[in-house]
Parts: sequence; structure tokens; C-alpha cells
Amino acid sequence: MSDTIRGKIFVVRDNIDTDQIIPAHHLTLVPTIPEEYAKLGSYALSGLPDSYRERFVPEGRTTSPYRIIVAGRNFGCGSSREHAPISLGAAGAKAVVAESFARIFFRNCIATGELYPLDTPTRLCDDLTTGMEAELDLDANRLTVPGLGRTYDLAPLGDARQVIDHGGLFAHARKTGMIQASADHTP
Repeated sequence: MSDTIRGKIFVVRDNIDTDQIIPAHHLTLVPTIPEEYAKLGSYALSGLPDSYRERFVPEGRTTSPYRIIVAGRNFGCGSSREHAPISLGAAGAKAVVAESFARIFFRNCIATGELYPLDTPTRLCDDLTTGMEAELDLDANRLTVPGLGRTYDLAPLGDARQVIDHGGLFAHARKTGMIQASADHTP
């Protein structure tokens, strides 16, 4: 994994729940089947209310032009579905920067290795707008928005970073020798 994520940001507000991230009727899709994983990406953030005029994933596409999601408080609240971070990762998102996360969503980001969930002490969703270019430096724990000439400090991920870098809990356990990789499984 690169230490820097560059790209457009998609801005959402407070209390974005897992039904808004991936509506329940799409949970029949199985993320381990490649074509269904891609289809999950096409539905990422499709449950947002109509007040969000910009779609995270354009109609007819499976991927998003946005690499970084910026959110307010309590991102990922609601049910404990792993499909939420998986759908965002399948759409091409690499990180969510939020004031706070629902604990289960934060843990699912780490367990699946799909996204870097980064806490910010600053209410970025009031300062930034969808479509701005940004650079997220995972080593320095900083989000830079060149168009504004601003840099924002983020909380470090600590040991969770390496788990996400490795692709999730099971991949991390295999790579670090915590569990043995089976002959028929490719890490």
C-alpha cells in the first residue's frame, strides 16, 4: 500500500448509517465472488438521501471517481454489516476521514482491510466540498487540500494500519505467521 492517497473527496454529514452506505436489499451479493464484489461497488452510498445531489458512484458505473470520503460524526452507525466498508472499497474508496465512527464500522474497516478509517478533531465536512482534490499522508497522519492551502492533522491508526496494509485480519495473520496459509489459498 502506498503511504499517500491522492484524489477527489466526497463529503457527507453526520450519522451516515450502513443502510445509506449499502442498502439492505443489496446484502445478497457475496463479496468473495468477483463479479458480485464489483456490483457491490456500484451501490456504495446509494442509500443517501436526495439532498446529496452528487452520486458517489455515477449511474451505470461500478467505481467512483472519489478516493477519500470526508464525514462528520458517527460514520457507519446502524447494523454491523461488513458489506458497508466492502462496498466502499469495491467502488474504489481508500479512506474515510471522519470526526467519529461507529465502533463496529471502524472494526470492519480493519477486519476487511478495505478502508483506512481516520479520525479528525476538525469538522472537515463544514470546510470541504465534494470534488476537491486532496492528499492523505498515512505516515504523517495529515490530510492536505491544495486548493485551500490547508493541512489537517489526523489521529494515527497505530497497529491497525499494518492490518489494513496487509489486506485485513486473515491476510495479516497469514503474513505474520499467526495462522498458517493453506496450500490452496493465496494470500
